[in-house]
Amino acid sequence: MPLAHTIPLLSADDPLPPVTHARPELGGLLAIGGGLSVARLLGAYRCGVFPWGTQHGLPLWHYPEPRMVLLPQEFRISRSLGKTLRNSRFVFRHNSDFPGVIRACAQTPRPGQDGTWISEEMIAAYCELHRLGWAHSAETWLDDELVGDLYGLWIGQVFFGESMFSWHNNASKFALAHWVAHLRAEHCGLIDCQMHTAHLASLGAREISGTQFQHLLQTLIG
Repeated sequence: MPLAHTIPLLSADDPLPPVTHARPELGGLLAIGGGLSVARLLGAYRCGVFPWGTQHGLPLWHYPEPRMVLLPQEFRISRSLGKTLRNSRFVFRHNSDFPGVIRACAQTPRPGQDGTWISEEMIAAYCELHRLGWAHSAETWLDDELVGDLYGLWIGQVFFGESMFSWHNNASKFALAHWVAHLRAEHCGLIDCQMHTAHLASLGAREISGTQFQHLLQTLIG
């Protein structure tokens, strides 16, 4: 049965359903459509909802449970990453090429994924969020070439991570390590990693319940 027959199909004016309506058997799928306006995106993230993938060009809104999160003080620096931080020729930059970052993430092959979920509409929407000061990129450069990075939204004291890529060993981890240090200095209390991966777990991220996640959002965003 098509998803639109079982999941709410939103118009531009329809609010997102409550997160309790998310379908865990579908990766936390909550709704379809509704567009990618700045207001829609900011309202969604404040509730812990994010767009991931499309169907017939319409965004798919997700709220997975349990939730993978990283508390900045729990970030784990491995021996190899520590050596990279001390001795590599990498250079860290923040927000120097946001469009290049999101396009690099869109072009990076992902295991088990056929193509990218980062559509041209999403690129345009997040670039607008960046222009308005909500979306940020943390970048690793080598000889003036972008070789690794991550991007996401910073709302209140929460950073909502969206995607990352690495074209050199430890390049994305290098960017993340510097970004976590920056977030800690700015009193950011939570990094939302969305879904579990072994890579994130190796860096100190862990899963929490939807109830715990909502409590953190209310505390750190209000």
